[in-house]
Amino acid sequence: MFDGKTKGSNLFSVREFGNNCLLYTLDDLLRYGDVLNLIHADETERVVERKDIPLFDNKAFREAIINAVLHNYWVGGNEPMVSVFSDRIEILSRGTLAPAQTMEVFFHGESIPVNDKLSEIFLQLHISEKSGRVVPKIIETYGKDAFSFRENSIVVTIPFNRIQTVGNKVGIKVGDPDSRKKLNPRRQKILSEMRDNPNITIAELASFFSISETAIENNLAFLRENGYIVRVGSKKTGYWKVID
Repeated sequence: MFDGKTKGSNLFSVREFGNNCLLYTLDDLLRYGDVLNLIHADETERVVERKDIPLFDNKAFREAIINAVLHNYWVGGNEPMVSVFSDRIEILSRGTLAPAQTMEVFFHGESIPVNDKLSEIFLQLHISEKSGRVVPKIIETYGKDAFSFRENSIVVTIPFNRIQTVGNKVGIKVGDPDSRKKLNPRRQKILSEMRDNPNITIAELASFFSISETAIENNLAFLRENGYIVRVGSKKTGYWKVID
């Protein structure tokens, strides 16, 4: 039914998705996409929370797969093909544009199903929609260059978003001097007071600098976010730890 291939630099392995009901096969392939879509931790400029980045846009992948099934030229006896490379996924459907469809209409999102009966089944099962938003959704994420038109097939390319490249500095740890914004004289003095008295309170700091407690809290938030201080223990019984 589907020819699913995984390719590395010199590695070539094949996983078959055929010999089953079309709907079951489609479900298996979409699940396989979930397996491929690894989550990467973006540590770049991290201060407190890391940012999780998927390898590719799952919605675009799903739409491309479903679209390949609906518009594949099944009568010719050839199935869609999904090839997984080290930097991208290519989703190929057999056949070309429908006779009544132009390139402009295609990119505009006006859907003309190649397989009318299959399209009706997918609509009734809420697998696809009739609005023709599939192509515009993919273009919105990856642009028109995601589509390539060959002599007897249409290919959608889903590029991988790899945030970690060998040799690049991935991120900076909290407390690393390179990650810190510079301190103004007041914040330097706050740190000095905390070193001398780790149990100092916000009220005491506000009194010492003759400013509001809200102003002190804003300064403390800056010091925390930039890795200069951490609060150890609770608000009432804890203390300030200055990170050198």
